[in-house]
Amino acid sequence: MTEITLGGDPIHTNGQLPAVGAPAPDFRLVDKDLQDRTLADFRGKKKLLNIVPSLDTDICAESTRRFNQALAGRDDAVALVISADLPFASGRFCSSEGLDNVVTLSMMRDKNFAKDYGVLIQDGPLAGLCARAVVVLDADDRVVYTQLVPEIKQEPDYAAALKALG
Repeated sequence: MTEITLGGDPIHTNGQLPAVGAPAPDFRLVDKDLQDRTLADFRGKKKLLNIVPSLDTDICAESTRRFNQALAGRDDAVALVISADLPFASGRFCSSEGLDNVVTLSMMRDKNFAKDYGVLIQDGPLAGLCARAVVVLDADDRVVYTQLVPEIKQEPDYAAALKALG
């Protein structure tokens, strides 16, 4: 269990992010077309996992915009935005914002992703959602960078995540 804060108040995740150098845990998440997606669907690409509580919040929306812009024109990498949002809502958000360099994925069918990545919030008003985190994987699905943002209301370290993505 890891302690983070929400507006300065302590809350806890179920565990810790995967270790740098370790193979990334596989996942089964749902895309905007209600299709199951796994890590293998992005094989051969570097992956930036932008893990957020909900795209309905300003900081989650901003991080998605920033990573969308940063990955424009990159064929070697993909940004995956992972939340508990329904695929319809995240698809609507990306469409209205003109974001086409990110892939939104939902935990709507189960919370195994959040459990396996150690980001499932256990208590407080956001219990059951993901903590804000960034995990970068190389093309072979090894973890090369992680950040569990210590305060939910803070943005991730964009520069460090993008440097790790290469």
